[in-house]
Amino acid sequence: MCSFASTGMFGKQLNSSLLTIDSSTQFFCCKADFAAASSSIQLSNTRHSCGFSSSIAKGKWTSKSSSSTNHWILHSTAQIDNTITSNEDRSMWEACKQALSAFNFSDEEKDKILGKAFGLVHSPYWGEDRKKEVPKSETVNGTLEYLRSLNLSDDDLSKLLKKFPEVLGCNLEEDLKVNIKILKDQWSIEGKSLRSLLLRNPKVLGYNVDCKGDCMAQCTRCWVRF
Repeated sequence: MCSFASTGMFGKQLNSSLLTIDSSTQFFCCKADFAAASSSIQLSNTRHSCGFSSSIAKGKWTSKSSSSTNHWILHSTAQIDNTITSNEDRSMWEACKQALSAFNFSDEEKDKILGKAFGLVHSPYWGEDRKKEVPKSETVNGTLEYLRSLNLSDDDLSKLLKKFPEVLGCNLEEDLKVNIKILKDQWSIEGKSLRSLLLRNPKVLGYNVDCKGDCMAQCTRCWVRF
């Protein structure tokens, strides 16, 4: 009895010791894991708060953006070069770029604006409808002069052209002038209100479809967007 009791007591003590050791070990492991996690969290926070990580992230974004821009420039330049093959076409193209000189665009930006406006560079705005053409400087200057007559400054036009370069490829008589008349007659939009609208949503200048809810698959040029 005594030996059994001693054995039982020893067993309980042994189990208790093992439980204590196991509990301590688990607690130690938990603390270690927690410390590691805390260290990781602090490191992460420090990297984000000190600006080092942010600068790296910014550098990566800049690098990707720059790479993407360079790729676009090379691609669009190739598209334009494939279309403008004769000396006469090159002369006309340069004259149109000169018409944009008042807006301090780079050569690449001028190519982009004119390319999108006249179908030499793909633009979702036109879909597949826009035929490629080398514009005449008179066409570009005529559109710019008309836009200036709407109380748009050169700074306004610079913003408008960046937002909606295709405006230069819209028909002056059938699109721009007609739409300005619609805005005035149907919505009484003119003067300062017109300027604000054109800076906010210049694509209204090119609307030439009104599906009235029955889609005609020309959504980029539809009045329903207005």
